Amino acid sequence: MTARFHNRPGEVIGLFAGSFDPFTIGHMSVLERALPLFDRVVIVVGVNESKPGATPAEERVEAIRSLTEGMPGVSVMAWSGLTADLARELGAEYMIRGVRTAADFEYEYNLATINRTIAGIETVLIPTLPEHAAVSSSVVRELRHFGHDASQFLPSK
Repeated sequence: MTARFHNRPGEVIGLFAGSFDPFTIGHMSVLERALPLFDRVVIVVGVNESKPGATPAEERVEAIRSLTEGMPGVSVMAWSGLTADLARELGAEYMIRGVRTAADFEYEYNLATINRTIAGIETVLIPTLPEHAAVSSSVVRELRHFGHDASQFLPSK
């Protein structure tokens, strides 16, 4: 997949990458809190051919586009490959990552170190609000799998 967005001179871009399968209220909260920090936020739906999601990537992209419609500076795309490579292609200098737990922090810290080393990209970690700490895409998928209404964990337009 080729990047479709290019930055303007002086524009500060943050990439918010994940599987977003589905995009939860926690993801939306991180996005809303990241927006004031950047001229543009590119939401990147990761595509991993060896791990197809519960929902096809293009459907996730369209769902997130619908949710973020009218949010200035937000773009949404799918990407298959290293996010650091996409960051370089787009001229983005920052990755945006939400962290819910100490385990998330440790994982993200290591990933941030690798991204800085291989691509010179910095990572901005945004702690999840306490009321969203238990919300994850995998929990939402499991609730749905067992026939429970998970709508309270999903953003609405």
